[in-house]
Amino acid sequence: MKLQPFQTLKHYDKKNLPKDILAGIIIMAVSIPISMGYAQIAGLPAVYGLYGSVFPIILFGLFSTSPQFIFGVDAAPAALVGSAIVGLGIESGTASDVYKRQKEAMAAVPVLTFFVALWLLAFYFMKAGKLVNFISAPVMGGFITGICTTIILMQVPKLMGGTAGVGELFELAEHIAETLKTINLPSLVIGLTALFILLVSKKVMPKFPMAVALMAAGALMTRFLPVREWGVQTLAAVEPGMPEWSIPDFSAIAPKDAIITSLSVAVVIMAETLLAENSFAQKNGYKIDDNQEIFAFSMGNFVAAFTGCCPINGSVSRSAMGEQYQAKTQLTGIVAGLSMIILLLCGTGFIGYLPIPVLTAIVISALLGATEFELAVRLWKVSRTECFIFIGAFFGVLMLGTINGVLIGIILSFTEMIIRTSKPARCFLGIQPGHQHFRDLREGSQIHAVEGVLIYRFSSNLFFANIGVLQKDIEEHIKDDTKAVILDAGGIGSLDITAADRLEILYKSLKEKGIRFYMTEHIADVNEQLRKLGLGYLIEEGCVRRTIHIALKDMGINRPYPLEGGVDNEERSASRKRADNRVQEFVWAFGSETEEEIEKQIVLQIEQLKQTGDVENLFHGRWAHMEALDEDEWLEHLEEHLKEIVNISGKDEMTLAGKLEAHRKEVHDRIAKEHPELAERFKERRHLLDEHLKEHRPEVYELVLELREKRKE
Repeated sequence: MKLQPFQTLKHYDKKNLPKDILAGIIIMAVSIPISMGYAQIAGLPAVYGLYGSVFPIILFGLFSTSPQFIFGVDAAPAALVGSAIVGLGIESGTASDVYKRQKEAMAAVPVLTFFVALWLLAFYFMKAGKLVNFISAPVMGGFITGICTTIILMQVPKLMGGTAGVGELFELAEHIAETLKTINLPSLVIGLTALFILLVSKKVMPKFPMAVALMAAGALMTRFLPVREWGVQTLAAVEPGMPEWSIPDFSAIAPKDAIITSLSVAVVIMAETLLAENSFAQKNGYKIDDNQEIFAFSMGNFVAAFTGCCPINGSVSRSAMGEQYQAKTQLTGIVAGLSMIILLLCGTGFIGYLPIPVLTAIVISALLGATEFELAVRLWKVSRTECFIFIGAFFGVLMLGTINGVLIGIILSFTEMIIRTSKPARCFLGIQPGHQHFRDLREGSQIHAVEGVLIYRFSSNLFFANIGVLQKDIEEHIKDDTKAVILDAGGIGSLDITAADRLEILYKSLKEKGIRFYMTEHIADVNEQLRKLGLGYLIEEGCVRRTIHIALKDMGINRPYPLEGGVDNEERSASRKRADNRVQEFVWAFGSETEEEIEKQIVLQIEQLKQTGDVENLFHGRWAHMEALDEDEWLEHLEEHLKEIVNISGKDEMTLAGKLEAHRKEVHDRIAKEHPELAERFKERRHLLDEHLKEHRPEVYELVLELREKRKE
């Protein structure tokens, strides 16, 4: 657990200095409204939010391994501490007790922060950061998007002249509805205008510091226009000065309450920040040291405790802002902290002129940029299951809070993993005549099973949830003439005791039927596992072989292997193998989308035809290099577009159809000359293509038949 401070600052590239400084100043400016608001949520005076944006962020920057993530006073820990304060009875009482309540909170909150730091330090020594590796990208994406959406909903009432919301979705929605009843129109207009300008500027001029420009414009507007008279709220004025250092008063909270409450906050800080940091890391192509990050969290919170602040968390909104302005290292966070010191000493008067709607728009704009709804769209297209995991984590955070959202996401992720591994990719293998490699029988009719042998590939570790699938697949495909079952275990790296027991049952069942069983292609470690699990006798009896070929040889089956149906399996010529392999490569690559891919290419070339008018180039196609079989496929698809080609080229339909048929005859003759052994197979294929044309373009099919009859005459 060797710590490496200043990791992002080592070998610093000076060309990044302007970007890091500018981003740091912008983050400092943006932190003003965010930090002050969250400090109030935690029960502290607003200025303590600014104090939390000085030393904690600097210390975090010195120890963090993330070049772009920013620490600061944030929503989740502030909300948890605020609710804990309420639970301790500190927030109870009348309005006249405000000063007393605030004083009690100022004593209690640093104690909670100190214990949070202790828990985080314990997590560091326990190396708890590794746990984040078990959280998938959909969980991360849903989690981050849920946090961002929650904070946006918290901020929406401030656009309308109200106060920030707290709680989860329903509480936030209720607060927004209440704020709508007393909406301040000038606040809304100013806020929405600022938000519109920010969103447009991100697209039009992303590198321009529009947030700073809007803050300056807002301050000038307050200075020279009667903004406050319009009902537009501004930030409270702050007295200049630095935070005072002191040891927390541990008598302010009962130790039991402090330990339990702080544990939940520490877990949230660790989970939320590590998830967010790793999300940024994956998106931007770098790695972080999860465990050292936890240490950085701990150090930041220790400093926060000694300066009277609430617990500090990684900030998605500030980090998104830094990313927008191309921050490259933790110098950004250090500059933000130093800038806040200057502000606290010399520039606090400026704070009182900042309109809250403008600052709220800046926060919302940054959060919108940090959401990952585009990931949900991608997942919907690729994997509905993973998309539902994203949605589960998203709504978990939005409706049940951060901790519950993470737990829901993790549970869904592990459930999906178990479901996926319980139904792994598997297939039965055969051979293409004249070739030596084993291929999936489903690739096409040209792949044939070895006579009397069932060759089965299983692409997952064997355990209690999927061994039944293997057993069922094999048992259902056994025929009366099956002499052997060969398990291609190349994808099996381990097996548990349940799988071992079921594998033994399968072996004995096959043996009773007079069917030999072989296990092949696996790594040597699996053999050691077989011995430990009591299946070592399989190795001793010769049932475990290194390759499929050796297993077949053990049975007395030598190359060329006899294929089902008496299919000829004699060695093919080199040219024939090249032709077969090219066609197979194409089918293997595109699978069920083969026809769609051809169609895409044809549409592209028809578009080119509109510009060039070169019909001959269209006939020869972009796939001519893939041998005659694919040229024929190309021509068949072109026939379906005959009328469209006629309209574009202006040529006679009969002439174009004649050229197509002439070119097809040339292709047929070439196949018969170069690969006479393929002739019969090609005739069958030609019949299928004709049927396809008849079904999709009957008028073109009739025209083609007419041309063929004329050629015969």
